[in-house]
Amino acid sequence: MAQTHRLRRRRLLAGVAATVPFAIAGCLGGDDDEDPEPVGLEGELACDVCGMIIEDHPGPVGQIHFADDEPEGGRPGQFCSSTCTYEYLFAEEDAGREPLVTYLTDYSTVEYDVSEEGDDVLFSSHVEAEAFAPLSRLTVIAGSDVAGAMGPELIPFSDADDVDGFLEAYGGTEMAAEEVDQATVDAL
Repeated sequence: MAQTHRLRRRRLLAGVAATVPFAIAGCLGGDDDEDPEPVGLEGELACDVCGMIIEDHPGPVGQIHFADDEPEGGRPGQFCSSTCTYEYLFAEEDAGREPLVTYLTDYSTVEYDVSEEGDDVLFSSHVEAEAFAPLSRLTVIAGSDVAGAMGPELIPFSDADDVDGFLEAYGGTEMAAEEVDQATVDAL
């Protein structure tokens, strides 16, 4: 019980610490430079890559905001997995389209469940807006024992201690989320 309390307190403090720089930046900077906020992906929303219903599948999910989709009635790209998020991101960048911001589930900020299905270890999915963090704040683990909606998955965290704990429990290789490339995704 004390372990759970300590983890929740640490996550709360990490969330507050992560929010303060953004609040200060918002006071000092103009609205023109702000990235769009993440949106919730609840309901019957389908992945823009594979068509699967996002909230029906385990593991991290993502969204990508583009200037030509925001804020006038557009919506961000929405994805059932980190893998689909990166596949879409790479395709759009190859087509000359620049994202404003890409978000993935941040497992350092959510209370997730771990389950097993056959030989796969699965983390619960979190589609609420507050579960997302931008790639610039995340470390992903590739090649772990944890699978997602599309099988082998990149599992994102914002906290270094959480990365270390995950690596000890499930293996894999860590890398900055912004450094993931097509070869990384293909190697999954």
